[in-house]
Amino acid sequence: MNTPTPQLCSTVRTFAQQLSSTRRGARLARLLAAERLTAWQVSPRVIERAEHVVAELAANAALHGRVQGRDFLLALTLDEAAGTLRLAVGDTRGECRPAMPPERSPDDESGRGLLLVDALADRWGTETRPPSGKTVWAEIDWHGEGPKAVSGQSGGDCR
Repeated sequence: MNTPTPQLCSTVRTFAQQLSSTRRGARLARLLAAERLTAWQVSPRVIERAEHVVAELAANAALHGRVQGRDFLLALTLDEAAGTLRLAVGDTRGECRPAMPPERSPDDESGRGLLLVDALADRWGTETRPPSGKTVWAEIDWHGEGPKAVSGQSGGDCR
């Protein structure tokens, strides 16, 4: 007699939304991410980390990745089996790759966004987004106790 092998049911939840490449669009990205993650019943600790990461990535897309008349894309993927939340923001300026900033003075008013992403995410990096854009992504392992703060990829900077 053949008995079926039990299979674990793996759930992957996704969300994607085009948003205007403006400060308002960046703010909306953070609010939408928080709402979606709350609906998916993600822990408040992970939601707080994710909100900060999305806020920084969306702000960078609106500021450095903006092309007049083009939106940026917010994408969230929650893989329950892997225990990973992936946050991705795609824009149309592929030539402007994010880079970790050089040493900053405590008095500097900008340039800390990727340092924050690096501290809050377990991993982050960039991918090409055809035809000419890029996606900056960050992952949070929500089964773990805290971020590993592993650096992402470096590249050219468009400021």
